[in-house]
This record gives sequence, structure tokens and C-alpha cells, in this order.
Amino acid sequence: MEILGRERRRRWTDAEKLEIVAAIGVNGETLSRVARRYDVSRAQIYSWRHTFKKRGQLGSLPGPAFVPIDVATSVPPGAPAWEEAIAPSMVELCLMQGRRLRFDSGIDGASLMRLIRAVEGA
Repeated sequence: MEILGRERRRRWTDAEKLEIVAAIGVNGETLSRVARRYDVSRAQIYSWRHTFKKRGQLGSLPGPAFVPIDVATSVPPGAPAWEEAIAPSMVELCLMQGRRLRFDSGIDGASLMRLIRAVEGA
């Protein structure tokens, strides 16, 4: 048996691994795109992330946050309030890792937070 070429094994420092893991989610970067950019398998990045979490070296990721909004509408006199006039609609929420969550706009905040935590924890 003849072996041609050199072994492709590379050595990464912890700082380089952390840089790669931290690049996920920045400016919407997905794990797949980061893996391609650094020429690393997705499984390797998952492994590094798991190791850093166990060691406590991976900083806590910012959790989901609700931002208050002000919806100003001009309602003619005698017209129903906007809550009654507008039927519930679908909302799409873009989460970390490129995940998207679609839900009815009438969902209560506590249920939505549980749903977001379940999806982000997966």
C-alpha cells in the first residue's frame, strides 16, 4: 500500500477555536457559512462549542429580548379600536443560527418566551 500526499490534520489553538465559534451569528452568519469560510466541518465546530460550554469558556449568548413598540394609527370616530379591526396575523422572528420562528401575533408573552428558549436550546 502506498500513501500519497500529506495528512490534512491541522492544529488549532484555543484562541482560534473560540474565534471560529464566536463568528457564528455575527451579522447573520450561519454555522455552515462559518465552517466553509474556515474550512472546518460543522461537527468539529459543534464539538468545540460543546467543550467550551463545559469548561465555562464560552460567554453567555444574549437571550431573546422584547423591544417595546408604539403603533400609532388614526382611527376615525366611531370606528372599532385597531385591536378589533385587525385580525391576528403571522409573525416571523429571526433567531440565532439562522433559525426562524413563525407564530400567531395573538400569542401571549410567556408562551412565546418558552417557545424561543426551546428552539434556541435545541
